[in-house]
Amino acid sequence: MSHYTARITWQQREGDDFTGLRYSRVHRWDFDGGAAIAGSPSPQNVRAPYSDAAAVDPEEALLAAISSCHMLCFLYRAARAGYEVASYDDAAEAVLEASAPGATPWMTRAILRPSIRFSGTKIPDDAAVAALHEAAHGDCYIAHSVKTAIEVAGSWAYR
Repeated sequence: MSHYTARITWQQREGDDFTGLRYSRVHRWDFDGGAAIAGSPSPQNVRAPYSDAAAVDPEEALLAAISSCHMLCFLYRAARAGYEVASYDDAAEAVLEASAPGATPWMTRAILRPSIRFSGTKIPDDAAVAALHEAAHGDCYIAHSVKTAIEVAGSWAYR
């Protein structure tokens, strides 16, 4: 069993009208390794100046976690199969929608669009790459932790 921690901190700022809903939602995420990230609601959900478009919002963070976990599992599977991955670049996208009018939106789909470049002497064909993605999805504990449908629609170059 593994255990993970994160500290999320927020503090009201001078001049905020908290009960009038006119207060900054910008906050900070601190992780055990020392990384600190500015967090904010998406500007699509909370307008500026109460949000910060430069900060990471929870929706982006969830998408990044899904993409990162898939990539790490893919790289592991590729290495175990003897394939040399030279680069991996995922332009991932997520869809947030309500299942019914008035319902709370949720991340219904994450579309991973990895662009993978292989090098070395052993190069996988399309079927082998698809099998690596399928195995990576099966290994990804983040994918197993969410109800979001995860699709892979990428491309790969052979050298």
